[in-house]
Amino acid sequence: MAEINVTPLVDVMLVLLIIFMITAPLMTHKIQVKLPEANLDEKTKEAKIPPITVAIQENGSLYWNDEPITRDLLESRLSIEAQKTPQPQVNVRGDQTTKYRVVSEVVKTAQAQGMRKVGFVAKKEH
Repeated sequence: MAEINVTPLVDVMLVLLIIFMITAPLMTHKIQVKLPEANLDEKTKEAKIPPITVAIQENGSLYWNDEPITRDLLESRLSIEAQKTPQPQVNVRGDQTTKYRVVSEVVKTAQAQGMRKVGFVAKKEH
């Protein structure tokens, strides 16, 4: 026989149709609940806060938004920024030849001061 027997398929489909017809009315919610609405104002405020960029050169010199800075001043500025609500994001940019130890120290300093959003900036590969 070269034809496919579709009778079992039709039987299964009819059983499923009957099951869904019986269970669909039971799925409706009889208790009305007023759901809260999303407040998008907080997200738009976060998006307006410019991120802080900490650049690290190969020799270990630090820059806060392209302004030279010392490690002590970096700690104090990060602790001030950590107390703001909402916190700005800290982007760490390191030279390609900068040792990871120096970058790791800056990230640990930022986290120790209470910064929650610390990220890295890298060039996109071609």
